[in-house]
Formats: sequence, C-alpha cells, structure tokens
Amino acid sequence: MSRAPVVRAVTALAVIATSLLIALTMTPRLGLDLRGGTQIVLETRDSPTAKADAEATDRTLEVLRRRADALGVADAPLTRSGERRIIVELPGVQDPARAAEVIGKTAQLTFHPVQGMADESTKAGNGEQVIPDEDGVKLLVGPARLTGNGVSGAEAGTDPQQGGGWFVTLDLRDEGRQAWAKLTGEAACNPVGDPRRRVAIVLDSKVLISPQVNEGVACRVGLPGSSTQITGSFTVEEAQDLAALIKGGSLPVPVEIVEQRTVGPTLGAAAITASAQAAVIGVVLTALFIMLTYRLAGMIATIALVCYALISYAALVALGATLTLPGLAGFVLAIGMAVDANVLVFERAREEYAAGPRLRPALEKGFRNAWSAVADSNITTLLAAGLLFFLASGPVRGFGVTLSIGVIASLITAMVITRVIAQWAVTLPAVAGRPRITGLADIGRVRRWLTAHGPDLMRRRARYFVVTGALVATALAGVVVRGIDFGVEFTGGRLTEYSTSVPMTADTARELVSGAGFPNAIVQSSDGAVSVRTGRIDAAEAARIEAALESRGGQVTKQRDELIGPSLGEELRRNALIALGVALAAQLAYLAFRFRWTFGLATVLALVADAAIVVGAFAWLGKPVDGVFLASMLTVIGYSVNDKVVVFDRVRELWGARRRTPFAEVVNTAVLQTVPRTVNTGLGALFILAALAVLGGDSLTDFAVALLIGIVTGTLSSALVAAPLAIEFERRGTAPPPRPRQGQARRPREGSGAVV
Repeated sequence: MSRAPVVRAVTALAVIATSLLIALTMTPRLGLDLRGGTQIVLETRDSPTAKADAEATDRTLEVLRRRADALGVADAPLTRSGERRIIVELPGVQDPARAAEVIGKTAQLTFHPVQGMADESTKAGNGEQVIPDEDGVKLLVGPARLTGNGVSGAEAGTDPQQGGGWFVTLDLRDEGRQAWAKLTGEAACNPVGDPRRRVAIVLDSKVLISPQVNEGVACRVGLPGSSTQITGSFTVEEAQDLAALIKGGSLPVPVEIVEQRTVGPTLGAAAITASAQAAVIGVVLTALFIMLTYRLAGMIATIALVCYALISYAALVALGATLTLPGLAGFVLAIGMAVDANVLVFERAREEYAAGPRLRPALEKGFRNAWSAVADSNITTLLAAGLLFFLASGPVRGFGVTLSIGVIASLITAMVITRVIAQWAVTLPAVAGRPRITGLADIGRVRRWLTAHGPDLMRRRARYFVVTGALVATALAGVVVRGIDFGVEFTGGRLTEYSTSVPMTADTARELVSGAGFPNAIVQSSDGAVSVRTGRIDAAEAARIEAALESRGGQVTKQRDELIGPSLGEELRRNALIALGVALAAQLAYLAFRFRWTFGLATVLALVADAAIVVGAFAWLGKPVDGVFLASMLTVIGYSVNDKVVVFDRVRELWGARRRTPFAEVVNTAVLQTVPRTVNTGLGALFILAALAVLGGDSLTDFAVALLIGIVTGTLSSALVAAPLAIEFERRGTAPPPRPRQGQARRPREGSGAVV
C-alpha cells in the first residue's frame, strides 16, 4: 500500500492543528487604516555637516522612537524604508498637526543668555541673534552656552500643592550642570524684572521659553545640581511636548515629511464590519453554489475553504504581517479565488470518470492531471503579488502580502486537505455504491451541451479582433476625453474626509471651502461625508477648511487625512507604471518558458487589452486611479493570466496527443473543455466581489468594481482574444507541436507473481 495518502493525512492534520492553535492564542496586527491613528513618512536630507545615508537614518530613527514614546505611544512601529525613509506609525493619535510638530522637528536645542530687548534697529553682534520670545516680543540673545548634548533627560510634572501648574524638569549631565550653573549665575547678577535676568531655551531657532532666574539665586553661583525646573503657564500637552523634544534629543540630519495619513477609529471599525459582512455573505453564496454544482465534492471543497481561511489567517498572524484595508479585501477575494484549484480538480475528475467509470481512479487522475494548471496559474498570481510587495507602498503592500499567503494556502488546501478528505469519502460503501452523489459521475449541463453541439468558436476570429479593437478604442477615448483622475497618492497634495452632523450638498461644501481660500479644491459630498482634495497645504490651512465646514455642517469629525509630498507622488506614479510593465514582462517570460513564445505573446496582448478596458472604464466613470486601483489592476492581471494558463495548458496537452489535428481545431476543443471550469470559478469570485461592491466603503467599492470589470473581460479574452491570437501566431511559426505527456506505464505482470 502506498504511504502517500497517510503522509498527506498527517500533514493536513498537523497544518490545521497548528493554524488553530495560532488563531486562538495570537492576535492580528491591524494597520492604522483599520484601528485608527496617524502614519508619517519622513525622508532624511543632507545637511552642511552630515550626509543622509543609511547609518544617519538609523540614528535618526532611534531619536524619533524616543519622541514617539514621549508622545505616549509605547512600542510605536518605526521602520526604515530604503536608505533615507522612515515610516512612523502612531496608533490612536488623531491630531496629525501635533504629531508632525513633535516627530518632525530637527530639534537643535540650545540655551542662550538674554542680552536685552530688541527692536528694528537692533543689530546682532558676533554669535548673537534677534529672535522673538514665546510671546512674540523680540529679544537679543547671546551665543549658545549649552546644547541639548548636555541634557540627559526631561519630564513633565505637576505639583498640586503649588496650584497644580505644569512644569518641566531637566536632568543635566556633568558638562551640562557646570554650564547651566554658570549661565544662570551670570543672569542672576541682573535685577529682578531686567530682561538680562532671563535665559532663552531655543529649539530650531525658535524660543520655546525664556524663564527668569528665580530671585533667590545668588549672583555668580547660579543653579547647581543635576536637575532644574522650568515653570510657566503650561498646559499638559505643552509641558509633555516640550519634555519630549528635549528628552528625544537632536536629529543627526534634517527630515522632511513626504507622506502623512490619519484615519479615525470609527472609519476603521466600519471597514472591518463591512469586510466581515462581505466575507460571510460571499463565502456562503460561494459555498452554496459549489455544493449545488458538485454535491458531495462541493461539500468537501467548502470544508477545504474553511480550512483555507483558517490557514491564511494563522499565517498572517504568525508572520506578524500588518492587516490593512486592501489586505482585508485581498483576504476576502482570495477565498473566492481559492475555489479555482478545487474546480480544476473536480472538472478533470469528471472527464476521467466519463472515460472510465471508476470513482477512485478518476479522482486520482483528476488531482494528477490538474496539477500543472494549478501550479502555473498560482505562480503567475504570485508574480503579481510579489510586484505589489516590492514596488507598492503603504496599505497596498499589505494587499500583496495577503494575496501571496492566500495563493500558497489555496495550494495546500486544494492539493492536500481536499485530496485527503475526498479520497477517504470515495472509499465509503455508501458513496462507492452511489457515485452520482459525489458530483463527479456527471459531466454537468454546460459540458453536456457543449459536447452535443460542439460550436466552432475559432471560426469567427476576425470578428473577435474587431470587437476587441472597438472596446479598446472606446476605452482610450475615455482617457483622452475625460482624462484619468489620478489620486492624491500619484499627484501629491492633501486629501481630507470629514463626517458632518448636518448633511450638505457638494455645491454648498465647495462654496464653503472656496470661501476659506481654496477655490481650486476638489470637493465631493455624499451621505453626510465631505471629501476635500487640495494641493499640499499645512495643518493651519487644513484647520481653516474644517472651521468653514463647521459653519454649516454642525459637528464636523475628521475621518481621514492624507498628505503626500510631490516627490513621493511622482515616485509612486513611476513605480506604478514600472509595476504594470514588469508584471506584463514577467508573465510573458514565464509563459514563454513554460509553454511557447506564441502562447506568451498572445497572453500579454490580451492582458494589455484587459488593462486598457479597465482603465478606460474608470476614466468614463470618473473614478480615482490610486494605490488601491493599482492593487486591483495587478490582481486582474494575475487572475486573467491564471485563466489563460488553464486554457493553454489544455491546448498543450491536446496538441501533444493529436499532433496531426489542425491547430485551430485543437484550440477550439481546449476552449470548450475549459468553459465549465471558467464559468464555475468566475461565479465563485463574482459572489465575493459583488458583496464587496455593495457593502464596502468607497475605496473597497472601487476595488471591487475594477475587479468585476477585469474578471469579466479577462475571462472572455482568454477564449476570444488570446486563443485566436495563438492560432494566428502559430500559423507563422515553425516550431513542431509539443511532445505528448509520458504517462507512467505499468510493466505487465508475468505469471501470478507468487514466489516460492
């Protein structure tokens, strides 16, 4: 007896048990777009004294980590991206202006003696400077006597016995203690109320505070000791921010904010709820459809789907992957796509059973013969997911991770778990005696009709090319006439979304935003939500827009805030084009290697048509082309290639077995034989996407719409564009047909086989 079924069964049980343990004992790491918070992307810049290389960026990251901790965000995720970028995530922080103010300051901290008051006629001497104090009054300050290097720490505190006012305590190092005592001792020699009795604490050429030395401090003695206290009319936030900046220290190199995203917690919770509802509805509909089509085999596939969801979730948690909103959509979508491998196996098993009505051998041959198509189609999807991970950024990268995990998990569930359960089920006497209940003993209505009628789809190749050309021309006309609405990720600028307690029309909101000084802003409104897209504006200007909306909208709550710098927008746009180009080239190279160059070229040309139709549809519909759209486009490419691989895998198999048959007839037969799989797989994915389109928010709806268009066009282009193109290319090719697959022929047994 072969040990392979036992090994597969043990492996399946081990994988399921491990996944269940991880799912019950570990919690997922949610991205900021799901749990709320602020993400800031900083880029280090060269300074006159330091180069912004990887080492300087790492030192900068450590300073930023201390500042994030001082903001009250313990264990805030900070990572270096490339050589110069730092990604800072601040969960729960909903005030991006304050976060950016504290995180992004260069923080060159210095302590200066005050030489006196200044006016327009005051001229600064050597090392002196004229700067306004915290109240806006100009001061003449002398050269710095102490820098932030002499300060070891700072902490905000309050003393209820002294009235509850907030203060900041400075902890000084040895060299700092001596310099501070000398600085305050010199200031104490001036009378009380004299400006020269003050000490200016300056951060990045801005006076944080200029306290007066206490009247009890003796001249030339100063404030000795390892700590000192700065008092004033601080609020709790002002005291904490001042302590954070002093404690964090100076950044080794300057930094610039190139991207900033803020998501409110209610928006993240709504996204999770919508995705969960879409997942439940989509999976239930998919399961019902599969069980109705394949009966017992469909029930086994449904069990495998549940296992697939468990394994994917456990893998995400175990790897510490961040689950973002596009990633959540990818997880839901991958459930629908996971049906594909099961459908491929069951359709091949139906064919084998029709050729020889024995249930178990038919199932075995179904798994064996479907393997090449399953492997090739999943590898092409992994290529698209890998490009998303390496070339995309932010939440879209999370989609690439989720999709990759989903593809690998679908292979495990289809080729191991489904196989183990199905092989066990067909050995049961109740099943073996009634093969029709398995769903494999009947080829199905679609295949039966196609077999009886045998339509010659390839006869009208020219007509298909004309229709495809017309669709592509219409799509390109949409790009020319309507233009592409590039999202803020690709153009740079600021996108802010608000919810208002009093609904307002888009015209009203546009009038208010224009009155606030932003006549060129793009304003949209729907269902009590207002989105405002502008050029790159600062936090104060964004606050003016919010105040203007409050005048008519009642209570206004900021739901999302995205700020993208122009350099980053250009880079993301360039990376998107590179990702699409590399995706097409990678698919062509892989298919040329695995099949024939004619098949690869036909596939890529059909993919170009698919992509053009989706982009054109978005142009005509006026929908934004952003990072989520990029994720959907690469998914369409992966799914479309998946479908074409199945068709050409069957073409290769049939052509090798029928080398003298005209190639057009072989292709037509292959297309007809794969139609049932195409229809069943497409419907499984469409159930999920329809649920996402109806229940998801704006971004998920656009994601689902792009995939719905792409899957329909990709499925049709496999049979009506890629296959006819392959026929035309092969007419001009000189390569011989592929060799037939070599089966493992058994050696005939001699005698009874008995041994004495």
